Amino acid sequence: MHPMVNIAVRAARAGGDLIVRNIDRLDRVRVETKGRYDFVCDIDRQAEAAIVQTIQRAYPQHAILAEESGLQGRAQSEAEYTWIIDPLDGTANFLRGYPHIGVSIAVQKDGQLEAAAVYDPLRQELFTASRGNGAQLDGRRIRVPQRRGVDGAMIGTGFPFKNQALMPAYLRMFSALTEHAEDMRRAGSAALDLAYVAAGRLDGYFELGLKPWDIAGGTLLVREAGGIVTDITGEDRALATGHVVAGAPKVHSGLLNTIRAHTADLPTA
Repeated sequence: MHPMVNIAVRAARAGGDLIVRNIDRLDRVRVETKGRYDFVCDIDRQAEAAIVQTIQRAYPQHAILAEESGLQGRAQSEAEYTWIIDPLDGTANFLRGYPHIGVSIAVQKDGQLEAAAVYDPLRQELFTASRGNGAQLDGRRIRVPQRRGVDGAMIGTGFPFKNQALMPAYLRMFSALTEHAEDMRRAGSAALDLAYVAAGRLDGYFELGLKPWDIAGGTLLVREAGGIVTDITGEDRALATGHVVAGAPKVHSGLLNTIRAHTADLPTA
């Protein structure tokens, strides 16, 4: 296993163990509101601290971009390696005891994704990938399903509740896809949903208005499982724009073709 995958796994398990220890103590979890439908709890912060400590112990010279604490260590422009961390993807699910949450950790070298781990602490499923070496679920190789397109596919998504300006265009995209897809799924963790694409549990995925830590780990998983991940224009800029489209090559192409007809409705700012 790639040495940075080993550290990502160790860090993800450290964060995940802390989450599991608190899943039955939700009445004692302290919650703050960051923005519209955007919450942070003390478990987010504690899990992130455990993850960051694990990484810094192994790679003190690397930069770290984490959801709750921002950029730590060296500036991204100066660091060869940057770790991108979401300590608890699906905080709203966690706070309700809804069992679909993930810990996402990825590392970039000079802007290119090199290694990743996405961990479901409740199911104890571990998805890992390193560039050029494929993707695994609990050590077993996984591949995206090779469907012929969107027709009959199961597509994952997420509603852009945190940015209502995106909703009109998103709903048009969603409506157009329902004419072709077998069904749509909205579970509340982009990191796990992308991992599910890599493992063949979903055929494709699209969402608008995400952050790099939501999708960095899942992006490498899908690519190393033989899939394609882009933004909604087909460019390799999903981490920058926050708009992501993922799937096997023909599913990805079908998603893009359907979604592109409604991108003019998106706000420019």
